[in-house]
Amino acid sequence: MAQTAAPATAVPAITPISLKAIAPWAVFFGILMLVLLYFVSAEQGATAVISGEGVHEWVHDGRHLLGFPCH
Repeated sequence: MAQTAAPATAVPAITPISLKAIAPWAVFFGILMLVLLYFVSAEQGATAVISGEGVHEWVHDGRHLLGFPCH
C-alpha cells in the first residue's frame, strides 16, 4: 500500500459554550421572534400599533400560510 507524505494534523479540542454566553443571545432572539409573531398574527386588529394597512399587506400571505385568519 502507498503511504501519504502529508503529516497528520491535530484536531482542535471542542470547548463547550457556557450558558452565560448564550443567555443574552437567546433573550434577544426570543424577543425578536415574539415581535415577529405579533406583527404576523395580531397587527391590524384590536391591538394595532401602526395605523393603516401597510403592515397587513406585507404579512398577508404569511398569515394565511401560518393559519392565522385575517378576513
